[in-house]
Amino acid sequence: MSDEAPLVSVVIPTYGRPEFLTEAVESVLDQTYDHIEVVVVDDCSPDPVEPQLAGVDPGDRSLRVVRHEENQGASAARTTGIEESTGEFVAFIDDDDVWLSEKVERQLAAFEDPDVGVVTTGLRYEVDGEVSHVMRPTLSGDATVELLYGEPFGTFSTLMARRSVVDVAGTPDDRFPCWQDREWPIRLSQHCAVASVSEPLAVHRMGDHGQITDDFETKRDVAYPLFVETFRPLAAEYGPRVERRLVSTRSNFVASAALKAGHYDDARRFAWQAIRADPTDHDGYVHLGLGLGGRRLFRTAQRAKRALNGRRAASGS
Repeated sequence: MSDEAPLVSVVIPTYGRPEFLTEAVESVLDQTYDHIEVVVVDDCSPDPVEPQLAGVDPGDRSLRVVRHEENQGASAARTTGIEESTGEFVAFIDDDDVWLSEKVERQLAAFEDPDVGVVTTGLRYEVDGEVSHVMRPTLSGDATVELLYGEPFGTFSTLMARRSVVDVAGTPDDRFPCWQDREWPIRLSQHCAVASVSEPLAVHRMGDHGQITDDFETKRDVAYPLFVETFRPLAAEYGPRVERRLVSTRSNFVASAALKAGHYDDARRFAWQAIRADPTDHDGYVHLGLGLGGRRLFRTAQRAKRALNGRRAASGS
């Protein structure tokens, strides 16, 4: 990095969630690192967000809103934010998430290694203000294979990238209706080393604003075939085991989404697909068993998992 404090551009895509947006923006403006610009991309919300943010004081930082004339989706909104921003580093936060105040400073410290082009952080999931579970990434160095395997990375709200790497890898692929936070890190990692800050420096607030059923159908019908088609050739370059694991991991993602949406036939189908691709991947057997057990068994397993995650989160593990 240069001797001068680099500018960090923070892109916030938003659509129709005013009850969360202001808090997300304020968590960025509350960072211990000063040299930040904030670009809010309003993806044609029914009520424009700029008046809502008029009362937010950015201090010495830049805060501006760019509005799409028509709804284009979160991926296109992030691309607009990248194009409208000027920082040496680009970070993102979803409009229903918040950052801890030292997030940017901690990530920039990891960029002191000139080979590092992407830094992610831990992520805390909350439901109604209570910690559900904590994701702590461990990715380091050449992480492409691990990302193809589906190793935990985080979300856009935990990601920061050098603009020079983004310029080479390209912006998020707007063909993906979901899993953009899975596909883009893979492409970025092909051009740089990855680093992780394991502490949860971002918070994702889970609640009724999610759309589990729609998400499942989108994953099954669009995201899954597109992901496998896009990345299977890359996985094959690393050998047949990586290729099989890619298919198995993605199939398990869809099986898990099917269980949450109550589509137990689909859960069983994708679980079998995962097992056939990689018989050593235990998740496929778990999803198959839950799919066979139906609604009652799945809900019992969910309650047990939430209780275990809650104890782990409380203990900091």
